[in-house]
Amino acid sequence: MKSTIFALSFGFVALILAVQNAHAAQATCAPRAEVLRQLSERYAETRQSIGLATNNPVIETYASPQGSWTIIVTIASGESCLVATGEHFESTAQTDAAKGEPA
Repeated sequence: MKSTIFALSFGFVALILAVQNAHAAQATCAPRAEVLRQLSERYAETRQSIGLATNNPVIETYASPQGSWTIIVTIASGESCLVATGEHFESTAQTDAAKGEPA
């Protein structure tokens, strides 16, 4: 009997956590225009890089002069989702190694 109650309570906790995670995931996506507005107005972030991933989502990095950064993914429907955020962004100039030099 005790093990049944424990199993049920564990199951309810897992369900609650799953629902909270689902709500959190939904909160990180919005129409692209809204995401860009928030990045610009709240964090003064501008696009630093852009690329096309497998299956065609657009991957972009935004950063501010203060060093905050955000990576977003935008799908064909126009919805953008936050993938990662952080601090201490630094832009680097990468050049190809000259022939014969180690990479």
